[in-house]
Amino acid sequence: MADDDEKDVDEAPEPKSKKSPIILVVVLVIVTLALSVAIAFFVTTKLMSEAAIEQANSPAAVHHDPGVFKQLGDEKEGILVNVGGQKAGKFLKTKIILELNPGKKDVIAEGVVLPVAETKIQDCVLQVLRSSKLDEFDAMKQDELKKKIKDEVNGILGEGTVYDVYITSFLLQ
Repeated sequence: MADDDEKDVDEAPEPKSKKSPIILVVVLVIVTLALSVAIAFFVTTKLMSEAAIEQANSPAAVHHDPGVFKQLGDEKEGILVNVGGQKAGKFLKTKIILELNPGKKDVIAEGVVLPVAETKIQDCVLQVLRSSKLDEFDAMKQDELKKKIKDEVNGILGEGTVYDVYITSFLLQ
């Protein structure tokens, strides 16, 4: 019987030792999951929020109401203007569309550009095109030309009148 008691005493610690590795593995898995959740939370709140703030502050991220689109010049032909001075003998045929702020009541009424504003816009854009040098019409400088047109028209009609400028065709001869 003494041998049986010794065997019972020896057998009792063995099941605990088998449970210890299982419990250890479960605890490690839980700690790993908790750490993963903490890291994901940190990345989401800190890094992503900083990126969202930077994107929200960028000029391209400005949200506005849908604008009213107005094509300048003839509906089929667009604008035909001599560029580079009289001695250059170059002509520009282009279609320029402006996206205008529908909230500007002195420019747009019931979704239509008022004739006075349309005349000012056409004159301003033609002045910009005529005063530009030939090298400013390079394809690589098209964004600069758009910005220049937008700034000039906004200067005449008031800031925020033009949302964007689109050039849908461009032929320089």
